[in-house]
Amino acid sequence: MNICRYAASIAAVFFSITSFAQYSEAYDAYAGLYDSETVGAFRKHVSYITSSSFEGRKAGSDGEKAVAEYVYDRLEEYGVEMLTPREGETFGIARNPGDTLVSRNVYGFVQGYDKSLSGHYIVVGARLDNLGTNEMTVDGQKVTQIYAGANGNASGISMMLELARMVSTNSLLFRRSVIFIGLGASSETFSGAWYFLNRSFSDAGLIDAMVNLDMLGTGENGFYAYTASNTDMNSLLASFSDRLQPVYPELRADEPYPSDHRAFYAAEIPAVFFTTGKYPEHNTPRDTESILDYPMMERELEYIYGFVLELANTGRKIAFWKEEGKPSAEMSDDVVPYYDCDQRPMFLNSTDPRQFLEKWVYQYLRYPPEAVMNGIQGTVQVNFIIDKDGKVRDVRVAKSVDPLLDEEAVRVVSASPKWRAGRQRGEKVRTSMTIPVEFRLEKKSERKKFGIR
Repeated sequence: MNICRYAASIAAVFFSITSFAQYSEAYDAYAGLYDSETVGAFRKHVSYITSSSFEGRKAGSDGEKAVAEYVYDRLEEYGVEMLTPREGETFGIARNPGDTLVSRNVYGFVQGYDKSLSGHYIVVGARLDNLGTNEMTVDGQKVTQIYAGANGNASGISMMLELARMVSTNSLLFRRSVIFIGLGASSETFSGAWYFLNRSFSDAGLIDAMVNLDMLGTGENGFYAYTASNTDMNSLLASFSDRLQPVYPELRADEPYPSDHRAFYAAEIPAVFFTTGKYPEHNTPRDTESILDYPMMERELEYIYGFVLELANTGRKIAFWKEEGKPSAEMSDDVVPYYDCDQRPMFLNSTDPRQFLEKWVYQYLRYPPEAVMNGIQGTVQVNFIIDKDGKVRDVRVAKSVDPLLDEEAVRVVSASPKWRAGRQRGEKVRTSMTIPVEFRLEKKSERKKFGIR
């Protein structure tokens, strides 16, 4: 009798476990049952882009190429007129002698309806690549970590794809043409964006504005628009946000992360960087689909669609500089822009401008106490020349925020140690660079540091 009861108990436990497993499978199968069409599309895009078979889609990898082909197929399916081959337009990046990285951009456009403006463009971009994989040893066994990059930047690519669908469906509403581009090698100093502007797209001078979509999946942290304090772009954002919207971005002077919009700044093209900001899983294997807030992404998409429509239809030119802020001196014939060097200048053995900012500028930058007291913050654009001997010269403010911040930014850049000079056709050249020096107040903590109440 006891044996029978024991057997019955085992059977009941087995039945419970089996039922729970079946319930879990059913729950997973119906988890997206009540998703909107847009949320369902987001899930599909992110699931594909973050597939482990792409091994973190490192720049130049087969995984990056596969994602480029996926972006091409979806854009074409949505009615975008494609301008690259399916595998993307390839380009090479010389990192060291004998070491060339081959990456790719994929893009197309939706034609605007206005004959006088359809030859002008709004560019909407999102980066394709991520960090790839990392090999580590755990308990004597080799383990491969995959950086899926669900938020960075499968969220931005997905947003761009669904935005393209909306723009294509409503193309008769857009005066300017809209270009949609998946940018390769973003992790390699935004090389895809630079290549598009300087080598690939012959009408770069007709690009009126750029919208960068990067890391948009963690809306619980907020929703932000970064413009490098561009006056006209700020005005458009403020005007558009006065209307009823599903969500409103916070206009910020500080930049949470560097991204592809910086190459457009360097070309003096107004840009806005939409993001949901910093998140703890950034650049870790924990950046997976589980952290994404899809309903919030849908609301962000509705806002961004309306703003792109506003950009495409505005009757005024969006200026990069205020007239009084635009540099008047012409660049000397013997000075080569940083991105045009065959071998770019190096700071501490790196051609990435972020190395100079992180290892020098932000190490020695001192926030002026008076600026702290008055709540002054923003991003000062500083231009300088790197001479053939590697010395930094002719440091000046290209875009001002406030005299207090301007003076400090110029002081720190002017004190720079020597660089390794840039080269063109094997010869050392004088090189011009412009970098963004960010001053950001951390609320009470900065004020306390300077003894200000």
